[in-house]
Amino acid sequence: MLSRTADNLYWLGRYFERAENTARMLDVAHRSALISRKDVAAADWGSVLAISGTAQGFAARHGRTDARAVITYMAFDADNHSGIAACLRRARENGRALRGSITSEMWECLNETWLTMQSKTYEDVIASGVSPFFDWVKERSHLFRGVTFGTMLRDDCYNFLRLGTFLERADNTARLLDVKYHMLLPRPDAVGGVVDFYQWAALLRSVSALRAYKRLFREAILPRRVAELLILREDMPRSLRASFREIDVLFGELRQRYHTDYECFRLAGEIYAKLRYGRMEEIFEVGLHEFLTDFIRRTGVLGKQISDDFQLAA
Repeated sequence: MLSRTADNLYWLGRYFERAENTARMLDVAHRSALISRKDVAAADWGSVLAISGTAQGFAARHGRTDARAVITYMAFDADNHSGIAACLRRARENGRALRGSITSEMWECLNETWLTMQSKTYEDVIASGVSPFFDWVKERSHLFRGVTFGTMLRDDCYNFLRLGTFLERADNTARLLDVKYHMLLPRPDAVGGVVDFYQWAALLRSVSALRAYKRLFREAILPRRVAELLILREDMPRSLRASFREIDVLFGELRQRYHTDYECFRLAGEIYAKLRYGRMEEIFEVGLHEFLTDFIRRTGVLGKQISDDFQLAA
């Protein structure tokens, strides 16, 4: 496969997944802010910027951290590379460069999503409801993944597209858990209260894991259990372990095709082994923040190594 094609597919997967993840983060911040004090609500919105690594860019354009400013910047600002509009635009640009490598149904989904996004403004979203807009972004991402799964040939194109999706998902879940875990650790007098429960439930809902949590643990929402679900549970689709299981399978396919043991294969296997055989007791002994920070760093190194090994342009 040409490195340019692999690059476009890899980043197509990452950009569409990033748009969905940004919508999930904004939605949980919006829901949390509805029941929080003004200062706590500002922290909720600020956490979106911290998770996405856009706090510095936001500060240069906006002076106050509130719902309007953060949603405008993270959803509609074309210059914010982690924003929904910019991600959907870049996903479409990559798709347009790949018209011969993706199916017509995939292209139609990309194109229609971008055209609809262009017509949306902050005022329109507020008028029709903030959460329905975020749901629309998630639904378009689900549709694109479904169309991809149902129509695309299982070759290198499919593997690189899915590789970008799962690497982006793993990175985002780690960032979300790291920031939110420390933000939501409640004051002693708030433990077990309505706000405490609602915020943890909102965090789980942001990764579509609330029902899974209740089914698996059948108990009150406990921070330690939340961390376990989103890190080590292989049956939780958006967990770190589940994401790297998929990456491991995809690299297995690429290894057979290229007959070469690239360094990125080793790095991914090392990360997956730590997740597959790790225990929460060991993670908390090291420190959850330290574990997640190291995971995010390793994921970044892996992404760069993928580019080096396959000579991607990104």
